[in-house]
Amino acid sequence: MTDELNPNQQPAQSQQTLPEPAPISTHKALVGVALVVVVAGALAGYGILSRMHNAKVLTSTTRELAAPTVAVAAPKTGAPADSFALPGNVTAWTDSPIYARTSGYLTRWHYDIGSRVKKGALLAEIASPELDQQLAQARSELVTAQANANNARIQANRYSGLVKSDAVSRQDTDTFVNQAAATAASVHSAQANVERLRQMQSFERVYAPFDGVITARTVDTGQLIDQGAGKELFHLQAIQTLRVYANLPQSYSQTVTRGMKIGLTFPEHAGKVYQGTLVRTSDAIDPASRTLLVEIDVDNRDGELLPGSLAQVHFKTPAAGPSFVVPSAALIFRKEGMRVGAVVNGNTARLLPVVIGEDDGATVQIVTGLSAGDLVIQDPPDSLIDGEKVQVVSHGGQSNAGGK
Repeated sequence: MTDELNPNQQPAQSQQTLPEPAPISTHKALVGVALVVVVAGALAGYGILSRMHNAKVLTSTTRELAAPTVAVAAPKTGAPADSFALPGNVTAWTDSPIYARTSGYLTRWHYDIGSRVKKGALLAEIASPELDQQLAQARSELVTAQANANNARIQANRYSGLVKSDAVSRQDTDTFVNQAAATAASVHSAQANVERLRQMQSFERVYAPFDGVITARTVDTGQLIDQGAGKELFHLQAIQTLRVYANLPQSYSQTVTRGMKIGLTFPEHAGKVYQGTLVRTSDAIDPASRTLLVEIDVDNRDGELLPGSLAQVHFKTPAAGPSFVVPSAALIFRKEGMRVGAVVNGNTARLLPVVIGEDDGATVQIVTGLSAGDLVIQDPPDSLIDGEKVQVVSHGGQSNAGGK
């Protein structure tokens, strides 16, 4: 039969109604891609936010670590005192380098370092044969000039007598008179030249200009000496009286007077106090240090004190106002002057200009520039600048939260 189905043949209708899986698979793929994009976006956003947070934390931590850590303490009130000590520079009463006024070779020196000499003592001798010959020539020229002047004077006198009787012409007479005047002037010139060379020859012998001690000798026998300030021969200092210079803080400038007695101490003379007299001041405040330069003279006829040494000058004056004591390590030396670091507003450093009084090495007395409520930085770093943020810690090392 033709209608009988072949068991291996599928019906036509059944083949047309089978479902197509392709659209369903595409939808699932799109959903998967969307989920991947969302997850990737979330991870990326989380990474960006995490990095931003880490950068913020790093910046904050860097700033905290960059701020120097300082310890602060309130200054102690200084005990009222009517005396304080300042360093003083000791100098000779007269300090002079000795130079040669003529050129030549040094033939002899008579005093070495440490020798005490009197004014006019012969220090050295210089040989200058060229100068000696010039002086001899000048003296011969003076004799010639004097002879010419004498002859011209005789001729002038003779013609002046004859012109009265008209024995000679007035013109010839005037000529001889003028010639006599010119030769007389030549004599004065030759005399001045001889005196100049004689003075130069006298410089071949070097004398001490004042009483003092030889502190340096820079030449030796046989050395060539040039005149002028090119090479110092000797250095002479007068040490019978010494000058001591000290810089008095401005706040005490009105408490010292000329003639007042000042005590001086020296480390090489422990336990001994020398009395000096304040003889003069500069009468002006140094704008760089805000101090008054004072001079104290001290008798040194026994020669115990040495110029160039350092003295402690003890002033006795009424206290100018309240003072505060801080450790010496709290001082900051800047080109603008002495400074002390203080903390304001909890975490900001300020450099306060101060004037110091008594200094015992471990502590210093602050005369002006501090108040009782200031928090002084005890050991400030050298790099501390005004307005810098700092991290404040207590003496026990605990961090001060208020300083953040």
